[in-house]
Amino acid sequence: MRSPLPRAVLNRLETGRLVVLSVLLGALVGGLSIILRLTLDAAVRLGTLITDYAPPGTTGEGGLMMAFGTAAPWGLLALPLLGALYAWLVPARLGDPLTQLVRGYHARGQWPGPLVQVRTLLATLLAYGSGLLIGRDSAFTMTGQLGARLMQRVTRLDAVEVRTLTLAGAAAALGAVLHAPLAAAILIAEVLYRRFEFEFEVVMPCVLAAVAGTAVYGLAFGFAPLLAFPDVQVPASTQFPAFLLVALAATLLGWLSLLACRVVPEAWSEGRFRPLLGLIFGGITAAAAVFSTPAVLGDGSGWVQLSAAGFMGTEGLGQSAWRWLLLALGAQIALGGGVLPSVGVGGLLGAGLSSLLGVDTATGSMVGAVAFLTVTLNVPLAATLLAVAWGGDTLLPVALVASGVAHVLSGTSGIVPSQLQARRDSAVHAGPAWLPDSV
Repeated sequence: MRSPLPRAVLNRLETGRLVVLSVLLGALVGGLSIILRLTLDAAVRLGTLITDYAPPGTTGEGGLMMAFGTAAPWGLLALPLLGALYAWLVPARLGDPLTQLVRGYHARGQWPGPLVQVRTLLATLLAYGSGLLIGRDSAFTMTGQLGARLMQRVTRLDAVEVRTLTLAGAAAALGAVLHAPLAAAILIAEVLYRRFEFEFEVVMPCVLAAVAGTAVYGLAFGFAPLLAFPDVQVPASTQFPAFLLVALAATLLGWLSLLACRVVPEAWSEGRFRPLLGLIFGGITAAAAVFSTPAVLGDGSGWVQLSAAGFMGTEGLGQSAWRWLLLALGAQIALGGGVLPSVGVGGLLGAGLSSLLGVDTATGSMVGAVAFLTVTLNVPLAATLLAVAWGGDTLLPVALVASGVAHVLSGTSGIVPSQLQARRDSAVHAGPAWLPDSV
């Protein structure tokens, strides 16, 4: 039966419903993120007892800017086993939480079941707590998806609302862990495609959910930026060539990492050899921690914090090289995906090159992080907004240049295999359906 209300009133009611649901979902995910943060901290403490090493942390997450322990060889023997367990828990055809989010949206909301999502969350907790290359943002991304599924159980939602709110839930969780709600919302709308295209329909729900989630999360843990920068000034015109060189180097390194990710055949990473690849990855990480430097453990965000504070110098080049290698080896088994591992590689590279070139290492670390993140995830605008959220508005001009140069030169490859080339390739926009999504 047709409603007697005018179409304009109906559209306003539908829009208002989505606004309210986005805010409620953001608050729910913010509460879940508080629980997840406490769980991750407990996992890190347990991992420290096993490996006898704790990398430096970011100030926004309450981390200390120094490393503890010497990485005991016997404790590091657990890394190969945990790498194999992670590869077994995360399904090959689905990938890490961000890959699952993008693939499910393009499949018109066909996300994995709750059991698979819980398995993936457990795998990310184990990998992050032990020090394997995975950022805590991966666990938060999956928690956002689970929050949307929980809301779907208690609220009647149609198919369009489910798709939109699942993306909004991930944005809320990422906004909380990155301490940058606007950047997280734009990242979710931008990461779906390899070309510079957006899902404008989901930008506002993602912004509302991210703001609400960050507000709830911040009540428990504060609202400081994830990375604390010294007073960053607008770079002088004479320093722009040096920062452009940093951006070009990070772009080249990111492009080479995409090529190196294809060295391992997909048949190996998707078949019965997948746990063996995880075992090898964990073994390489443990060997690097014992014979080279234990700084390879963790996602690298804490070392970027030290680089921004000027404590790293040219040592960042060696650390970025190790992390680049681990990213290239682990991408096929969903290790190294997400935001913070790419920030770690690019930030350390930028800090090391800035020290060699004699320019500000804080600005250089963000330039490198923006360029590398743009290449790996195809999110130039979100990468720029992250730099501004962490380092201030003075980074906006150089960050825009770095992300623009990186996106133009890197092409349309990406580390997220479920990304599509353009909106027209997505089943969501493939053409008019015979029946509406709500049927």
